[in-house]
Amino acid sequence: MQWEEINEENRITKLASQPAREGECLLTWQWPKEIGAVYVYGFESGSEQPPEQLAPHQLKLYTREEYKAAGGYRERMEYIGMRGYRIFPCGMKEGRVTPYRQSGTDNAIRVSAGKARIRYSVKYGGRLFGKYKSAKIQLFCEIPVPQEALCYVKKEGGHPAGRQDGTAYPFRRDFEAGTQTLPEIEIGKHDFLRLFFTDSRYGDVYELIQE
Repeated sequence: MQWEEINEENRITKLASQPAREGECLLTWQWPKEIGAVYVYGFESGSEQPPEQLAPHQLKLYTREEYKAAGGYRERMEYIGMRGYRIFPCGMKEGRVTPYRQSGTDNAIRVSAGKARIRYSVKYGGRLFGKYKSAKIQLFCEIPVPQEALCYVKKEGGHPAGRQDGTAYPFRRDFEAGTQTLPEIEIGKHDFLRLFFTDSRYGDVYELIQE
C-alpha cells in the first residue's frame, strides 16, 4: 500500500465519539473540502501500528456519501474495554485510492465499550483460638479472565488498601466465565486478603468489585 505525505488542508480534524446506543459506536469528524473518502483503522487499545505496517484488511474504506447517509461512522461494539480508532484521509492517484499519512491526535480517539465485571468475596473460617484460619475466595466473572490479570494480597492486622500494601501472590490458572470457588488458603489468624489487578491496564477492561 502506497502512503502519501499529508498537507495541512487535507487533515482530518475534530474526531469525536458519541454516546453508545444499543451496542453501537458512532464516530464523527470534520471532513476536509477535497477529501471524498477515508480509511478507518480500528485497533485494541495500546496496540496501534504505524501506517506502513498495516495490511489492507486492517483498514475499512468509508466514503463521504456513506458518512452523510449514516450520520457518521457506525460500528457494532463487539468488544469489552477500550478500543482505538484512527481516520486516514484518502485521495486519488492514477485512478487508485491513496491514503495520507496523518499522525497526531486530531484523527485519533479511544472509545470505551464498558467493562466486564469481576465480583469476588472472601470468607474466613477456623478455630477460635488457633494460630491459623482458612480463607476461601469465590469469584463471578462475566467473561473469561487470564490468571495474570489478578493477584491476591495478604496483610496482617487489617485489609490491604492496594497491591503493594502487603504480600502479593499470583493465581495459578485462568478464570472461566461464571461462578467459581478457589481452593482454601491457610493464613495467619490476623491476616486478611483482597484481590487487585496486577497492572492498571486491566482496569480498562474489567471492573473488580468486592462483595
